[in-house]
Amino acid sequence: MYYQLLGPEIAVATLGLLILAIGLLLPSHGKTAAGYLATVSLLAVLIAVIVNFNQEAVFFAGVYQIDRYANFFRILFLTAALLIILMSSRFTSLFGARQSEWFSFMLFATAGMMIMVAAGDLITVYVGLELMTISFYILSAYLLNDRFSAEAGLKYLIIGAFSSAVLLFGMSLVYACSGTTVFTEIYAALQAGPERPALLAGMVMMLAGLGFKISAVPFHMWTPDIYQGSPTPVTAYLSVASKAAGFAVLVRIFLLAFPAVSWDWRLALAVLAALTIVIGNLTALVQTNVKRMLAYSSIAQAGYILVGLIAANTYGLKGLLFYAMLYVFSNVGAFAVTALVEVEEGSTEREAFNGLGRRAPMPAAVLTICMLSLAGIPPMAGFAGKFYLFSGAIQAGYLWLAFIGLLMSMISVYYYLNVAKAMYIGPSRRESLITLPFPVRTALWLCLLGTLFLGVYPGPLSELTELAVQVFTTV
Repeated sequence: MYYQLLGPEIAVATLGLLILAIGLLLPSHGKTAAGYLATVSLLAVLIAVIVNFNQEAVFFAGVYQIDRYANFFRILFLTAALLIILMSSRFTSLFGARQSEWFSFMLFATAGMMIMVAAGDLITVYVGLELMTISFYILSAYLLNDRFSAEAGLKYLIIGAFSSAVLLFGMSLVYACSGTTVFTEIYAALQAGPERPALLAGMVMMLAGLGFKISAVPFHMWTPDIYQGSPTPVTAYLSVASKAAGFAVLVRIFLLAFPAVSWDWRLALAVLAALTIVIGNLTALVQTNVKRMLAYSSIAQAGYILVGLIAANTYGLKGLLFYAMLYVFSNVGAFAVTALVEVEEGSTEREAFNGLGRRAPMPAAVLTICMLSLAGIPPMAGFAGKFYLFSGAIQAGYLWLAFIGLLMSMISVYYYLNVAKAMYIGPSRRESLITLPFPVRTALWLCLLGTLFLGVYPGPLSELTELAVQVFTTV
């Protein structure tokens, strides 16, 4: 057994506990040390995962499995965590003496996501999901003196607990019908035995529970308020990493455990994806708060990513993974600039972005390029990602879904360019230049380069995703 392959999860969890202890033992210097330690350690873990990308092993009789698919998402989560920590170096001053604990909960959330994507059975999925979700409950309400943050934390706790209960109930029904919680054994049991209404109910409840995590319509109602009220770095991490973890689990469960069932879950997901794309984009059109606009944009992006699972072919699954990775760079870049404006202006209303192109040319350019990427404009990375997704949908016979996605992508350009208009044309109350700390500047450059490189030269990431999806295409 290659037990060293479990090292990344163990290292991230241990690092979270270590930073928590440092904050208690060194309250005066712990805040600075926590940020540096988290950044350097996460970078080391990321390098270790990349080096061992092709290493595969199954642990505990199929309960936990490290494969290329899990390694791909581990890279995604660690990359997102690094970018979030870098972009938040200025924002964390608002946390006061609780900065080190903030880094700890970020690491615990990351460990939960890594457990989710490598899980081979339902119970392990639930354990990883709860570790991630409970961490986000705390992080969402981390601004103690902000009533919107307190409201976000309370709403997320109540709605998240309800969705977790629905998911767990669905898992119990699937277990009752199959007699096992391991994905591959569920598949074998469902092939051998007769279908039961309880199984369909369990699948629908699991879809509802995971639909909450990915913000798919009609399970999206929590997203705008919680994204707007949470600290902006937390919102960014919720929108990219938490969503990606939900998709990773959804793909593994539905393709490895449920393809033998006659219920056409792909058609049901196609309807959900279409509604998610349409409602997310149309509602974003009327938003004047940029954080809230990005929240509805995030809902629409979930619909695009869902297209890859619906297609369930090589192009679709490659597109899902490709888009999830580029979404990290584009969305974190957008939220990094939003956090910068929030600290400077105390607001994320669109008017707060007026004149940003003159006061901070580099962040304004990054935000514009990242938003154009989210809209799918070439040569940004979003174009390549949507090309893979829509190609997979057309190959699978969902031409109508690809058409809806293409139409809504064109509509999304309007609300993204409204922000660019404010930055470059809008009148500014201030003319003083905004200074960028080195970590924030580094995060912005990484997001910019990632968004442009993956659009101009998508080959390396495309090959990586092709290796990662072989766990499904060879089944």
